[in-house]
Amino acid sequence: MADARIAVVPGDGIGREVTPAAVRVLDALAPDFAFVEADAGDAVLEATGDPLPEETVETVEGADATLFGAAGESAADVILPLRAAVGSYANVRPARAYPGVDALRPETDLVFVRENTEGVYAGIESEIAPGVTTLTRVVTEAASRRIAEFGFDYAERHGYDVTVAHKANVMRTTDGQFLDAVRAVADERGADHEEALMDALAMHLALSPEAYGVVVCPNLAGDVLSDLAAGLVGGLGLLPSANVGSDNALFEPVHGTAPDIAGEGVANPVAAILSAAMLLEHLDYDDEATRVRAAVEGVLEDGPRTPDLGGDATTEDVTTAVVDRLD
Repeated sequence: MADARIAVVPGDGIGREVTPAAVRVLDALAPDFAFVEADAGDAVLEATGDPLPEETVETVEGADATLFGAAGESAADVILPLRAAVGSYANVRPARAYPGVDALRPETDLVFVRENTEGVYAGIESEIAPGVTTLTRVVTEAASRRIAEFGFDYAERHGYDVTVAHKANVMRTTDGQFLDAVRAVADERGADHEEALMDALAMHLALSPEAYGVVVCPNLAGDVLSDLAAGLVGGLGLLPSANVGSDNALFEPVHGTAPDIAGEGVANPVAAILSAAMLLEHLDYDDEATRVRAAVEGVLEDGPRTPDLGGDATTEDVTTAVVDRLD
């Protein structure tokens, strides 16, 4: 896609350090991209009273894809509307161990495909009486089928088996419908899949991650299980993600703002750079995406590495090393 328009929303904390690293990598490979920066997050809230200005939403809606960094205390008022702005229904979170990284489970190669529009993250909460609060969980057949279709498509393209995570033994109506939708899609395709209760799956992922490939999840389960997987491969600094819609997408590292190290220049840019690789793939720059991943793998194996991975390199050191390997 020539002259693709990329919205860049660094956000807060280390988002403002790792997002420029991802842009630098993209610029080295796809100089025809047009980058348009926009603001969101706590600093914008303090300055304007609104963590997500309308002009930022319009920039994201008008882009071919968006790179997002991280949001702080205002995260719920930033990332959820941004995901909605790109029409995201699928949150894709790969979790892979790399040579050279001290991983608890070096055999891990997982991809979480998480329904991104409903479930408990639909935001329907209320206080019905003093000290009594409720949360409405929304699960529709249409959204469940759509994420199942996406998950099976992704698994077929990338050569993974499929497991569906659920809690239909307790949440019989909502997760029951989610599970039924996945089963229906599998039957229509003649596709094999496994089913796992999400709490038991957490244990099995920790013990035997190599037994799993694509894990199709309701919203909350995908959020929790993918963070567990981060611990298996070396930390949140290694996990990218994609929020995919029908015609648009937003890419972000799974990690947050890391206020304890923000501003020190030592944040790990790998998750942001791998998110940029997912962006390239989304825009059909498959060869470039492969080059980014190969460069990252080489740097993780040979160094330099940031302090979270046992090294003493800066964000800039790692970014430069990745860019140098692209040549």
